[in-house]
This record gives sequence, C-alpha cells and structure tokens, in this order.
Amino acid sequence: MLINDTSFIKLPLFIKGKVRNVYDLGDSLLIVVTDRISAFDVVFDELIPDKGVVLNSIAAFWFEYTKNVIPNHVISTNPSEYPHGLSEYSKELAGRSMLVKKIDMLPAECIVRGYLEGSALKEYRKDGTVSGVKLPEGLKQGDRLPEPMFTPSTKADEGHDINITYEELADLIGEDMASQLRNRSLELYNCAAKYAESKGIILADTKFEFGVSDGQLVVADEIFTPDSSRFWEKSDWQPGRAQKSFDKQYLREWLETLDWDKTPPAPALPQEVIEKTAAKYREAYERLTGRKIG
Repeated sequence: MLINDTSFIKLPLFIKGKVRNVYDLGDSLLIVVTDRISAFDVVFDELIPDKGVVLNSIAAFWFEYTKNVIPNHVISTNPSEYPHGLSEYSKELAGRSMLVKKIDMLPAECIVRGYLEGSALKEYRKDGTVSGVKLPEGLKQGDRLPEPMFTPSTKADEGHDINITYEELADLIGEDMASQLRNRSLELYNCAAKYAESKGIILADTKFEFGVSDGQLVVADEIFTPDSSRFWEKSDWQPGRAQKSFDKQYLREWLETLDWDKTPPAPALPQEVIEKTAAKYREAYERLTGRKIG
C-alpha cells in the first residue's frame, strides 16, 4: 500500500514535513511516515514503495535498542492501541506510524560524524576544520575520523540547516544542556555504530533531535534511519571516493546527471530509479534488523 495523502485522519495537522505528517492528539502526537521522497529539499511526485514502513520500522527498532542509553518519546507503534478512533485505520497505519509524547523540542540538530563526508568534507577541504575544530592534514573523502565528532547545527523551518560550533550551541541553549546533548549524541552514535558494524555496515554519520519531557532529556523525531544517517557497505569501503550508501544516494546521483537546477518542479522519476531506491531502503532495514518488510 502506497501512502501519500493522510487526510483520512480527521484530526488537527500539527506539522506536514517532506515525508512525515504529524497529527495533534492533545498530550501526544501521531507521526505518520508517507512514501514521499525528497532530494535537495525538493519533494517528488512519485512515491517509493515501502519507504514509509522502512523508515518508521527502523526508527522503532533503534528507539527500542537504545532506550537504556537515553529515554525516547515513543508511546506505541501498534495502531490498535491508538486513541481517538485511530484504530479504525489500522491497515493504513500499520508499520508506518508512531504514537509519541508531546515534548518541548530543543532548537538544534545534533550531528555525530565518524567519517569525513558531506558538509564536513567541504569545510575540511576549505579550512582544514570540521565544525571549527582543526583536523590532521591529508584526510580523504570517506576517511574514518580520529574519533567521532559532535557537530551541531541550527534547525531551519525552511531551507538548509546551518552548521554551528559547540560554543555557539552553548550560547544558544546553555552550557549544561549543550554538554548533555554532546554526551548523549556520542553515546548513541557509538552504541549504534558498534551494532551496525556487526552487520557489515558502517554508520558514517547521523543526526538526532532532542527534547525535554517532565524535566528529563529524551531523544525524539527519528533515529538512525537512512534519511537521517549515512550507512555504508563495510566490505566496499574505500576512502578517496564516494561510498555505496543504503539511502537515497542512488536517486541523488541520478539527479546529478540531469540538467535540473534543484528547484521545483521536480523531474519525473523513471521506474528503474524508483525500484532501485526502494530496494536500497529495504536492504538497509533487513540488514540492520534481521527482519523482512511485510
């Protein structure tokens, strides 16, 4: 079942993101993960089979796996337990939804990088630094960093997030909270990276969002999904080039071959691109969890 529109849910829409539709249930929220896909901040018309189920199910797996590292916002992933008559939509919501606590979110993206890629690679090539921290000379694309780095950014409602230094984060939310975010982010990354490596997968980098519930720091939104993380094939890892990823990298690479300025409207996606992107998402879920979709 492909899901794009979730207007069958007759509840107030809290947030409509590129992929997730979030509904306000009073003291809780319902997160529904659609099969939409975006690249370069543009949402495509075509849907990716199983993508919503993969993203939601991977997040649910990791929230459970890491709950002893830090509490999270999950109440239930079972639609039959949802309030407000939502159990009526169990078929549509199964596997792709999550009932979560409504918490006070903190205004920062918490990124941990174990390998040199993305915006960190761009900064390193330009200044020899990552998030303002000087790194050894001679590092190549995809190199493992001397140690995992906490590199926060702002949370932008529109456009791109902006990388900031740890000191700027402390100015924004206070030294004590900044320290907690750094420590918990690194603990989560190290926990997941070790597990992923046992499955033959490198967790190159990832991002978290945190909030506060009853005075307690909790991790929220999504966690260690192919949309929030770079997962690489360990057996194929070779610094000095782009790595094979378990995410929408195949889609991005195909888009780079087009004469498209990365602004709406999005180009139409051929069936081959849709199928290969879907296969990458499914493989990530199956390799990491040992389970099959469906």
